[in-house]
Amino acid sequence: MAAIVTGLIPILRTAVDATTTYKCRSLWFGFLCIRLVILFLAELPFTKLDTDFTCNSTSDICTRACFNTHFNKPMMVAWNFIYMLVILSVLLMELFTSHLRSLAQKRISQMKTDVELEAQVVSTDPKGKMIIDLHTDRCTVGFYLFSISLRILVEAWFVYVLFSWNLPALNNGPYKCSTDICSKLHVCVVRAAPEKRMSIYALASTSGMIIVCSVLFCMYSITHYLCNF
Repeated sequence: MAAIVTGLIPILRTAVDATTTYKCRSLWFGFLCIRLVILFLAELPFTKLDTDFTCNSTSDICTRACFNTHFNKPMMVAWNFIYMLVILSVLLMELFTSHLRSLAQKRISQMKTDVELEAQVVSTDPKGKMIIDLHTDRCTVGFYLFSISLRILVEAWFVYVLFSWNLPALNNGPYKCSTDICSKLHVCVVRAAPEKRMSIYALASTSGMIIVCSVLFCMYSITHYLCNF
């Protein structure tokens, strides 16, 4: 739980304290928080995966060799790496909004008129927070859609990793194993396999929800912003 709180606080503080905002910004940061919580909970059954893997061998070396042969593709490291890519896809838009804010501040200092300020991509609300108006510039909308598309690709890759790399390694078993170190055929099983499979399904469901919402919002943005220019 401490890890969840430590991870959530910077994300929520960034979403709340930012001086620049754009359409559905809180939604993307909300998805980051949900993904972090689900990722933390899903990793709990895998924290002792090596000890949950047992074989009918008296040699610990043979058991370790079978474990490395069976789980030959990364699991939790890949999950965390892909989550970092999701964060980067969100921060990409954040860097772009920071750039727009910097340009807007330079134009404000040069123009000094409210009429000219309202014609820019970035406007200011009554509370002093700058809001990106996606109706006024195709380039801004295009970059926004690009960042969402990257998010969709990363989440789709994550689903592929879950179902092609991780889930097949957790089938009902038992698993027959023979290695170069131990030529004898061994039979191995993974304890609590249903809980581990449920964690993978939970991660895939969350990613699927994010993909659906992102695709729908891309369609909405194209019809609402690009088609109305």
